[in-house]
Amino acid sequence: MTDILDVDLLAFEGGTDTARRAVVSGVMESLKSGFVFTQHDLSSDLLDTAYGMLQQFFELPLDDKALAAAPGTHGQTGYTGLLVETAAVSDVPDWKEMLNWGRQMSEGHPLRRKYPSRYPDQVLPEAQVPGITEVLSQFHERVLDLQRRFLRIIAVGIGCHESFFDKMTIDGTTLTRAIHYPAMQQAPDTTHVWAAEHADINLITALPRASAKGLQVRLDTGVWVDATPPDDGVIINTGIMLEHITNGLVPSGWHRVVADPDHTGDRYSVVQFCHPTPWTILDAVPSCITPDNPQRFAPIESGDRLDEVVYEINLIEDARRVE
Repeated sequence: MTDILDVDLLAFEGGTDTARRAVVSGVMESLKSGFVFTQHDLSSDLLDTAYGMLQQFFELPLDDKALAAAPGTHGQTGYTGLLVETAAVSDVPDWKEMLNWGRQMSEGHPLRRKYPSRYPDQVLPEAQVPGITEVLSQFHERVLDLQRRFLRIIAVGIGCHESFFDKMTIDGTTLTRAIHYPAMQQAPDTTHVWAAEHADINLITALPRASAKGLQVRLDTGVWVDATPPDDGVIINTGIMLEHITNGLVPSGWHRVVADPDHTGDRYSVVQFCHPTPWTILDAVPSCITPDNPQRFAPIESGDRLDEVVYEINLIEDARRVE
């Protein structure tokens, strides 16, 4: 059984060679479960401000929240209501509502010209919560910076140069998502959970903070354990695209969000899904292919793999898998 370890990103960046090696070793060991905790340098003031504004938004009447919806963007920006996103392994929608955003891409950028559906105009509830656009944009950039720095540890751990992931994540389709999980007592029936078990599609995901327990991780033994980071620690988990690139050496982190039986209220969290550019070819790096671990996955374009998962999790508005 692999425990979720606590490592220090800053020790990798500013420590001795011995300290750097220890961080890499700890990360690779912990990621056998798909999860690791890390110390960080995110501003607590920024986190407080962003989470406060987001709670203010989610407490608005539904009609006001719906003004921030962005039809046709498949959950890549704007508001998504309750009982829409559905885990790929489930036919019961999750009991959650979401606000999604990323970086605004210029119209002339070649990525936006080639993949217009991947880079929609950002929709945020500025009219409902004045000042939220600037705060959430800053939040997005700061967490993305942390994720790209953390990917350098993983790059070293899989035998690549530490800059391996740098270029593929510049102007990628990284998505930040604020999630409100209402009290389970308000759910339509007992078949619903906050979020059914799933693996994320991206490279890695960062969760800086949650307002209540609920996140659980499936270890390699099949046992579910609570993911409870140290105070002020960020949770990092791995996604399907990283599993593909590492030929399974780093598996996807399977997880779910369920209400603690003793918790009667709601829950807020913000996660960021770090994506490569959609034209990145997901292919196993040579260092992860061995006679004992032959290549498992055929190459596929990142954008195509994302399309598959967006459909599976029920976010294609005109082709809902679950109604």
